[in-house]
Amino acid sequence: MRRTVRPALRTALAAVCASAALLAAATAPVAAADPPRRSGVEVEIPGPEHGGDAGSGHIRVPAAGRAKAAPRLSEAARAADGQVTKMVDNGPTADRLDVVVVGDGYTADQLERFHADARAKWDEVTAVEPYTTYRDLFNVWTVDAVSAQSGVSGDPGPDTVRDTALGSYFWCESIERLLCVDQPKVDSYVAKAPAADLVLVLANSDKYGGAGYNEPSATLGYEGISTASAGHPKSGQVAIHETGHSLGKLADEYFYPGVPDYEKYTGPEPADPNTSTLDAGRMAGQQAKWYRWLGETSPDGGTVGAYEGGGYYVTGLYRPTDNSLMRVLGKPFNLPGVEAMIAGFHRHARLVTPLTPADRTLRLRHTAKVAVPSLYAPDGRRPEVRWYLDGRELKRFAGRTEVAVAELWLLDLRTHKLSVTAQDRTASVRDPAIARALTSTATWDVRL
Repeated sequence: MRRTVRPALRTALAAVCASAALLAAATAPVAAADPPRRSGVEVEIPGPEHGGDAGSGHIRVPAAGRAKAAPRLSEAARAADGQVTKMVDNGPTADRLDVVVVGDGYTADQLERFHADARAKWDEVTAVEPYTTYRDLFNVWTVDAVSAQSGVSGDPGPDTVRDTALGSYFWCESIERLLCVDQPKVDSYVAKAPAADLVLVLANSDKYGGAGYNEPSATLGYEGISTASAGHPKSGQVAIHETGHSLGKLADEYFYPGVPDYEKYTGPEPADPNTSTLDAGRMAGQQAKWYRWLGETSPDGGTVGAYEGGGYYVTGLYRPTDNSLMRVLGKPFNLPGVEAMIAGFHRHARLVTPLTPADRTLRLRHTAKVAVPSLYAPDGRRPEVRWYLDGRELKRFAGRTEVAVAELWLLDLRTHKLSVTAQDRTASVRDPAIARALTSTATWDVRL
């Protein structure tokens, strides 16, 4: 549940930006002025490059930013525009979480650089847990968006305007590090990929910045768009933070000291898994929220408890740890955050992919085969694979990914049900409801 920034906070956000930069934006040529508002979308402003809570938050921006008519491209460039490549192939789209990466500000002769940037950024994402352990649950697609000019608007300054495919621009809403895009243009490229659960837009820039478009797409079905500059070493952290919202349904854990209306939260218990009105004692007593993790040492440092301040409010809301990735870039997810992210992964991905079609009856000459993704967990665990015939476990087949019908020792002419189940028994999940969702099954009809 994201909370829209109130007018008082929006004023405060503008105030923390450098006043000279804001003056430059206000007096820049018409091309650098705020774009016309056709429709609005809420985005998250990334935290300052050097840390801290000031200036983070959510703000409404135009959905159809600064993109103009289709850029003037050569015939060769037009042929390259919209090309789709499966950069990471871990299985069919129906069974994997599909990430679509689109570049902006890359000319036709820079597409090789875009592909290298996309792979480097994905490597940065998968260096963070739980992405590291679960990276085989993902497919990654690149879509080539060819721009007429290299680079993006707002880099280096607000008066810089470039003709690009997606209309990316810094200084969105006069905030230098807020990197906005023309969302309809992004969607036109995302639609070319076979599937999209998450979208990452990489701007051809070394400037720090990004944005989180965390409203799900009603037409294409993806959970959100993260924008990031391809060449900045911290931009991947911005993207990972945004997936905490879109996949983990996590709240921001930062807050705004001294901002009117955000001194104290007085509303109902939030739906977010990482903010609560309960302190540690009441949380344990009511067995609510992250009570199963209280007292445990968290990857982001310190002990899981109830730390006051979060969800933008200084008091009245608690967060699980002092400084997780949902508050400070460069930190890991805390334990409740890791659990929420794993739940998000499994909303889109399955642990069992049938390689033998399940739409026909298997006979003695057939073999039931499945693919089960690897896990790169520190403890070396793999998904537990178990086979069942008419609901009775066949323990001799445990761990196997294929079973011949002839091995079932069928003794009659009836049609039987053969099924295989893969389950992830990770210690990173303690909520039984989430644990039950970490299981996938495939089933076939079999007979003599």
